[in-house]
This record gives sequence, structure tokens and C-alpha cells, in this order.
Amino acid sequence: MVFLGVLGYYYVVFSRMIDARLHGDMQRVDPRVFARPFDVRRGQSVSPRQLIDRLNELGYANRAQSGQPGEFTVGRDAIVLVPRDGDRKGETVRIVFGMRSAKTKETTAIDHLEIVGQKTRPEQLTLDPPLITALVSSGREKRRDVQLKNIPQHMVHAVLAIEDRRFYDHVGVDPIGIASAVWDYTTGRKAYLRGGSTLTQQLIKNTFLTQERSPIRKMQDQFMALILERRLSKDQVLELYLNDVWLGQRGSFAVHGVAEASRLFFAKDITNVSLGEAALIAGVIQSPPRHSPFVHPDRAKERRDVVLRAMADAGFVSAEAADRASKEPVQVVARALESEAPYFVDYISQELQDKYSAIASTVDVYTSLDVHLQRLAQDAVRDGLIRVDELLAKRKRQKAQAALIAVDPRTGEILAMVGGRSYNQSQFNRAINARRQPGSVFKPFVYLAAFEHAHKEARTDVTPATIVIDEPTTFMFNDEPWEPRNYENEYDGPVTLRRALAHSRNIATIKVAETTGYGEVASLWRQVGAGASPRAYAAISLGVFEATPFEIATAYTLFPNGGTIRPLRAISRLVSGGQDVQIRSVATKTVARRDTTFLVTNMMRSVLNEGTAASARSAGFTPDAAGKTGTTNDLRDAWFVGFTPELVTVVWVGLDDNQPLGLSGSTAALPIWTTFMTRALAGIDSPSFQTPEGIVFVDIDRDTGQLAGPTCPRVFSESFIVGTEPKDFCRLHGN
Repeated sequence: MVFLGVLGYYYVVFSRMIDARLHGDMQRVDPRVFARPFDVRRGQSVSPRQLIDRLNELGYANRAQSGQPGEFTVGRDAIVLVPRDGDRKGETVRIVFGMRSAKTKETTAIDHLEIVGQKTRPEQLTLDPPLITALVSSGREKRRDVQLKNIPQHMVHAVLAIEDRRFYDHVGVDPIGIASAVWDYTTGRKAYLRGGSTLTQQLIKNTFLTQERSPIRKMQDQFMALILERRLSKDQVLELYLNDVWLGQRGSFAVHGVAEASRLFFAKDITNVSLGEAALIAGVIQSPPRHSPFVHPDRAKERRDVVLRAMADAGFVSAEAADRASKEPVQVVARALESEAPYFVDYISQELQDKYSAIASTVDVYTSLDVHLQRLAQDAVRDGLIRVDELLAKRKRQKAQAALIAVDPRTGEILAMVGGRSYNQSQFNRAINARRQPGSVFKPFVYLAAFEHAHKEARTDVTPATIVIDEPTTFMFNDEPWEPRNYENEYDGPVTLRRALAHSRNIATIKVAETTGYGEVASLWRQVGAGASPRAYAAISLGVFEATPFEIATAYTLFPNGGTIRPLRAISRLVSGGQDVQIRSVATKTVARRDTTFLVTNMMRSVLNEGTAASARSAGFTPDAAGKTGTTNDLRDAWFVGFTPELVTVVWVGLDDNQPLGLSGSTAALPIWTTFMTRALAGIDSPSFQTPEGIVFVDIDRDTGQLAGPTCPRVFSESFIVGTEPKDFCRLHGN
């Protein structure tokens, strides 16, 4: 009676514990983070392989013949798919590839789109917003819960074969399976020892109990396993297990569930994993640290082959299929975690906590992130840092870090964000939190302040063609001498403001700031509202204060927007309980005139066309763009900020310990920017900057800034505010 009483007591206690947890698990809806909807366009520069990768990101299933929403079929130079969402939801769409690479002969662009059964050929197809990740409130976890029916049979069979072959035959505890496993191993019939715990026991242990190994704890998990299988069906238990099982660490995240492992190991949706890939995932379950395919690929392959043999022994696959799969190499995608934009996701998490804490744990977040641009950004940073590492290795320097942030200046939407070279190694988001001196990327604001001040004073002598003497100069400030130098001690003598900015001449810029008034320069930056509010010192003209790449990107939205700052935003829509939540927005702010802003934008075109960033043009970047290199004192930080009317991208490269990098912005940051922007704008008709009213173009002599005569050897069409254009002809060249 005592025994039955104790048994009954613990039955009630454990039942309540299980019921409470099951209720939470069944009702749990982890906040999900989505990227912006994926668009497919005619003429878009994308290969079949790249499109397949994106469909995998959307969770589309690769089928021999697609007929249901969320399925696609790969053919020769074409992909047929049935969208789950978007403007062609449920219709069968055929995407035909046409252009081919001269080198590889592979298709590189979309020729046209067809709606099967119709004669229409749409210009564009909008698909689902990609799910980036789920935000798990219990800690830094990555999981992607899926229904059992959406998990391939070979994935299910791989787990059952190696972890619990008699799952559908026992009641939660399997004495026969334990005895069989011991017998097979001790008699030499099996070279491996199958686990004694059932899947139900493993689920109990991982979900309700600790990892303690003791007879009492073993009895607990056996008893609770029996109770659990009275509460749920076998399929429900298996679904919970497959979504909850721990499969290792990626960076600071614990990876749970076979669906998330599929994404992080192979960059595939779980519906598309192969037999060998499913076996590898199942093999990791026994000991994720020991069998990690990223850390121990040989052990992972060996364990995968054990799973394949177990599947053949259990009759789940043929011996021939298992043998073929065992001959495949282990190919994991090292960047899969990075492609999920972990720095961006961390930023979103912080935004939710700061602004929407009351609903942060129950909201679906639709963001501005462009998955395609995010991947290009990650690739550009990785490749660029390899080159920087090679340069630093020659000087015996430590490895550099980098940050990239790309935004749509028209809306302020953040399209891509990379906060460092590897999220696995460091979760510090340099794009948001690294406060460094902007250096020369601040100079355009000096010239903008000069033009704004001249307009207020009704002066006509401050224009892009104004001459300033670029020579070694001692400046007096607060009765103290200051002797700054140009980069590499290069001086141009008499030089136009355009050339001074294009070639980033320090002395010329300081003279412009001095004439304008350091207070005017500081006042303009305070109106911009990005970064620190520097004092009106002479050094402000060289960007000697601190700002983050995020703040610099915000400031530079001013130029494509004609003097108006567009605050950056990452959240486009919030949905909680099926209802839209109002998003807190920050108003735009106009801080400069359209005409004066255009003068500086037009001057920054010369940075790329002939100045410190001219290597971008020689590397093949052709769209109309403007920008500015940035190099701080002692070559400590390297920057490049460049933009088109529709895309602003900021790149920073430096060392975390704030020691000198030893490389200029044009050497370290510009190549990353060029690679990203060239790929981001490929196949897109990028517009030119629009000239506002009140601007006139006049041919001037590049050397004197005066009207060009017939004998001037170098003529340039310069922009002026009407009434400020030069009246005298150049006399230097005999006119």
C-alpha cells in the first residue's frame, strides 16, 4: 500500500509537470523575424543555383513535379514553382534563364517569366517574406518548429534507426530494445552500441530533467516517459523530439531541432535534405560537440556512415542506397549562420525590448532586410578581409574587423548589416556599437556648411569652383599653433573645392571650415543629429570626433534626399495575435537646402570618377554614384561611404583595440564597398541623381575655376546655384 501510495503521488506530480509543459509547448508561438518579400524580375542577375538557394531559404520543397503551393521543380534553364504567397499565390510560374557567362557558359540572368496556362508574361513576381529566424525567450536558441508531415521520411527514419528503432512498438520504455542492443554489441553482431534510452526518455530528460546520471534520475525519466505516452500519440512525441533535440552550438546560439540544423549545416529547408545529409544530422544527436561537422568533419562522416548502416539494417533504405550516400563527401555551409544575419537579428531583438517590451515575446516581426543583399554583403566583407589580412600579415599586425550597413535612403530601411568578420567569434555588432572617428568621411559636411553659410550671407564667391591654396599651413586656434598635414604630404597649390574634396586634401578643407566658421560646421552636424556633438574646434573639419557606421549611414541619407535626413529603420510591420501593431516612427528632418546639397553630391561624384575612389571605376563599377573615402589619424580607421539615389552603403575597417590599422580607406574599405555595390546593382537600371531647380551647369577651366575658353586644355561642366557662376574667362591658358 505504501508503495502504491508513493507511486500514485509521483504519478500525479509528474503528470501535472508534464501537462503544464505540454500546454506551454503546444501554445508556444516563438516570435518570428521575417525579411522583406523576395522579388524575381525579368533581366535580374541571378543564376538557377542562386534562385534555388533563395527558394530553400523560403522553405520551398524541391519536387519532381510541382503542383502544390510551396513546391518547385528544376529543369534545364528553367525553374517551375507554385508561390505560397505574393502577387501570384497558387499559380504555376515558369522562370526561364537566358544570359550565359562567357567563361563558365552557365546562365546568369532571368530571361522572362511565364504563367503556366496563360499568355501573360509578368515583369516581376513577388514571393513570400523569408523567415530569418525565431526569437526564443528562454535563451539564445535557434529553432524552427515544423510539423511531422513536413519532415522527410528519410530524416525520420535516420533518427529512429540510430536512436530508437522500436519507437512505435514500446510504451515509452523499451526493455527489449535495451537487451537487444547489449546482446548485439557483446556478441559482436554490431560494431556500435545502440542507445538504451528511448526517444520519449530523451525528450523527458532534455525537457523536464537535468543531465545528471544517477539511478534515481533514470527511474524518473522512465516513469515520466510512460506518463507522456499516455498524454500524447506517438507522432506527437516524435514531432516534439525532432523539434527539440539539441544539435550543438553555432556561435552563442544553441541549435535545437532537425529543421534548424538543416538550415545551419546545409543552408537547406528540411524538406530538401538528402539521405546522406539526414543521416549526418541524426548522427550528431549522440554527441553534438564530438560529431560537429564544422569542427570534426571526419568524425561526423564516420558517424553518418554508422547511421546509414543502421538504416539499411532496419530496412528503411536499401544497402545500395546507403552505400551510395556513404561515398558522398561531407559538405556543410560554413556561412549558413552568417547568412541569417545574426547581427541584424540581435539589433531587432534589442529594438523590440527597447520599444515594444510589452509584446516582444508574442510578436511576428517583418523587417526591411533584403536576404539577397545580406548575402552579398557578407561575401564582400569576408573576401575583403581576406585581402586586408594578407596586407596586415606583411606588417605583422593582428586581423582586422569590418562593418557594413546598406540602406535605402528614400525610406531609411536597413537592407543589409554585417557587424564583424565572424559572428561565431564575436557577437559585438560594430555596425551599431563601434564608436570610431569618421575622419575624412565627414569632409562633405564641411563643404555643405560652407555653401549653406554662403547662401545665408548672400555670397556668390563660395562654389565648387572656388580656388583655395593647398599648401603646408600653420593654423592658430585658442592661441595654440596647429600644423596638420595632407595624406602622404601631397599638396596641390591652388585647387578648386571640387578637386580638394575629390582628393581629400586636409589643408584645403580646414581653410574652408575656418572661413565658414567652425561653429557653423559644428552646428550643421548637431542638426544632422548623428553621433557625438563635436565642439567648434579646428579639428572638427577632419572628423576628429566619434560616430558609428549606423550614425554615418543616417547622416549620408541627407545627400540622396536633397538635404533631408531619413532616420534608419529595420522594422516594417509588427503582428501580434493576428493584429497589426502600430510602429513607432521618427520624423524626417530637413537640415540643408536642395541646391546646396546637390552641389556637394555632385562634387562627391568626382571622388569616384577621378579622386581617391577612382579604383572603383577601374574595377568595373559603372552606375552614377558619389562617395567619400575616410582615413583617420595614424591610419587608425579606414572608411568608405558611397551612394546612388537608391542605395547608401557604409564600410568601416579597423582593429578592435583601436590600434592603427595602417591602411587607408581606399585600400581597406573601398574594395569591400565596390564588390558589394557592383553585385547589388547588377542587372538593375540604377537612376542618376536628379538636378534640382536653381542649379545651372557651366563649362569651367579645371585649374582656375573660371569660365573655360577655347584654348583651355581641361574643361569641366561644373554645377552652380544660379547667380554664383563665374563671370570671367580663364586667362591662364591664353584666352
